[in-house]
Amino acid sequence: MIIGVGNPDRGDDAAGRLAARRLRSLGLDAVVEHSGEGTALLEAWSGAGRVILIDAVVTGAPPGTITVWEARKAPLQRTSFRGSTHAFGVAEAVELARALDRLPASLTIYGIEAQQFQPGAGLSPAVSDAVGQLAERIAQEVARCTNPA
Repeated sequence: MIIGVGNPDRGDDAAGRLAARRLRSLGLDAVVEHSGEGTALLEAWSGAGRVILIDAVVTGAPPGTITVWEARKAPLQRTSFRGSTHAFGVAEAVELARALDRLPASLTIYGIEAQQFQPGAGLSPAVSDAVGQLAERIAQEVARCTNPA
């Protein structure tokens, strides 16, 4: 399952959702768009064995930088996901799922470093480029997993 998180009306916050749309256009199934509200995320990935989640992040890296976290290996830093409008968002959902033993067997989080979150704004150029690059990267990863040579 691939979950693209974000708010399509807040500039770079739309990155996860736009990556999900791009992945669907590349023919991938089990791709959903999600607001990122934490308790709903727990339900969204319930029963899934492997989950890839894509979201805009703020870590201090240059805009468009792609960061990868393996949620089963280490706790998430809540501060990286501070661009969310939700008080209970991705990082909180992951850590609650960890505490309740409800994490998927594999949860890979791809963060795209955001530059701006203004309501009504479009994607910044660096984030737009990263969305396309990440969608291609994930599509290739899924192809390798589903069609091993």
